[in-house]
Amino acid sequence: MNTSPQQLKRVLNFWGAIMLGLGSMIGTGVFVSIGLAAGIAGPAVILAVILAAMVAVCNGLSSAQLAASHPVSGGTYEYGYRYLGSSFGFTAGWMFLIAKSASAASAALGFSGYVISLLGLTQRWWLPLALFIVALFTLIVLGGIRRSNLTNTLIVSVTLLALLFFVVGGLPRVASEGGRNLLPFFAGPSGERPVRALFHAAAFMFVAYTGYGRIATLGEEVREPRRTIPRAIVVVMLVTLLLYLSVSLVGIGAVGAAQLSFAAKTNAAPLVAAAAQFDIPFAPQILSIGAVTAMLGVLLNLILGLSRVLLAMGRRGDMPAPFARLNAAGTTPVWAVIAVGLGIAALVLIGDVRTTWSFSAFTVLIYYALTNLSALRLAPEQRLAPAWLSVLGLLSCVFLAFWVEWQTWLMGLGLILLGLLWHAIVRKWTRQALASS
Repeated sequence: MNTSPQQLKRVLNFWGAIMLGLGSMIGTGVFVSIGLAAGIAGPAVILAVILAAMVAVCNGLSSAQLAASHPVSGGTYEYGYRYLGSSFGFTAGWMFLIAKSASAASAALGFSGYVISLLGLTQRWWLPLALFIVALFTLIVLGGIRRSNLTNTLIVSVTLLALLFFVVGGLPRVASEGGRNLLPFFAGPSGERPVRALFHAAAFMFVAYTGYGRIATLGEEVREPRRTIPRAIVVVMLVTLLLYLSVSLVGIGAVGAAQLSFAAKTNAAPLVAAAAQFDIPFAPQILSIGAVTAMLGVLLNLILGLSRVLLAMGRRGDMPAPFARLNAAGTTPVWAVIAVGLGIAALVLIGDVRTTWSFSAFTVLIYYALTNLSALRLAPEQRLAPAWLSVLGLLSCVFLAFWVEWQTWLMGLGLILLGLLWHAIVRKWTRQALASS
């Protein structure tokens, strides 16, 4: 094991970056969060998908500019340090760890829900299956980025075929039942006022788009980063928007918002519930297989991204030094990966997809607000998009962050303060150590 910080090897090409981005985005968002958001906004979740995509595009362009100029592991954690100062940088890294660990737990729980639906198992298998898959994929990531990328490519291919089947197979049902299920458009099952329900659902759906950030977080491992990263992010955003719109329209139109919401709350398998109404042999089973692979892709990519941020924080001394150590081949931060796996497993034990997803929504919006703020500090020659897009992204993130439940954002603010307290203590220890040496 190497004991000094090193650079990870650049092994990802354009296609590999696209597949990692798709693997990060086409998963929990399309198979679980659409059902959760439908329970908040009803058919208007379709509009929430578009609204969240607009915010994500602004953030994606900010991430692309920053990653192209500074292609290192850590994403906004590193950008915050460079452009905003250590407190902002630490907050970004801290929020990423919290938000994406919660998202990873949601993916593991979603995987378990779909496996239970596919195999006809009882609910007592829900947590054990989720914990097992977290352990398995932690081992895969420990094998290095090449093995992880190959696994991810196979997973994404199966997922895309399953979603294509869902959209095409559900169109006849939408044609016959869509008028009844899509109207009234702003009638959300949650009972919230239409405007509040729309923004609340958009905050939920925004998290489903944030997988593009994985490309930036893994920037240290991408070949020709200034050319590859922005192009890959744009392609991934366009593909994901088209998929989310198609799936939400077919899902709501086929069975209605109430049934999707019920399925998401009970076994985290709303699209299987919709596919069961298609009158196509084995349709639920096909969707379950696609959902299983989708959750696996998200989990794999989140373990990759989280471990790289923890690696960066270990390099700067914001986290214990062992997290900055790489294996002998220079391809994996071993202790960071192990720590991430254990953290996700702990969150899985909460056993509530909505709770983990809602908390992730708030924290990831704060994280991307800092991304946009960092992008505003770029020099003119480093810009790939107008500055007003970063301003719009910043304002949108701050605005949407406080549309989740007040208990969630209050807890999030408390964790930010806790993280800053840890940061202050670590910096004080560091200064004392330097002074005594």
